[in-house]
Amino acid sequence: MVRLVAAAGVLISSLVLVPLTRGAALRPVARALLAALGVELVWRGPAPRPGSLLVANHVSFLDILALLAVTPVRLVAKSEVGTWPLVGAVAKAGGAIFLDRSRPRTLPLAVADVAASLRAGRSVAVFPEGTTFCGAERGKFRPAVFQAAVDAGVPVVPISIRYASPAAAFIGDDTLWSSIRRVVALRGLTVTLVGSPALRPEPGADRRVLARAAQASSGKFELAA
Repeated sequence: MVRLVAAAGVLISSLVLVPLTRGAALRPVARALLAALGVELVWRGPAPRPGSLLVANHVSFLDILALLAVTPVRLVAKSEVGTWPLVGAVAKAGGAIFLDRSRPRTLPLAVADVAASLRAGRSVAVFPEGTTFCGAERGKFRPAVFQAAVDAGVPVVPISIRYASPAAAFIGDDTLWSSIRRVVALRGLTVTLVGSPALRPEPGADRRVLARAAQASSGKFELAA
């Protein structure tokens, strides 16, 4: 209960701070939310260059906070995330690009939005698996968003996300509330993000080949849970 109250306090403060600072407070807010929930963040690897496309595996709702806490980034997320407490409000404040899976025709517009942000020098993060996976199971990286990196001519940085406990996973029939309750009940939960060397696509590169290369690169840097 103490952790939930602390997280709510951080979130309420962020609704004022983030707009006033034009997003500059987003990273410390994400770090504060992770701390309030009892989650320790560890980053390994070189700092991503601004204007990079960050692609990561997807395990938990905490992935969003972890990426926001590591580097200034604009997120690509499913539209449902925008309705979530805590995470949804922070994602919206950071200018998240929400994808409506019920309207696939809007995907090209989203990819164009990602490319525009990358050209403007702003990093964008996406979970190309499209859903969450736990343990050794991994989903295939979908190639659509990789086209934005090709069009903008920017690096792709694969990131591997791992948690010290499988209880942090948000999968299957889980509800967000049940997942949050499990997280706040854990002791010593650590989320580790490992950044792989950047991939630099050539002009006109095949997005499918780039997606496979990013997934293979990310897999090389996986950690034991």
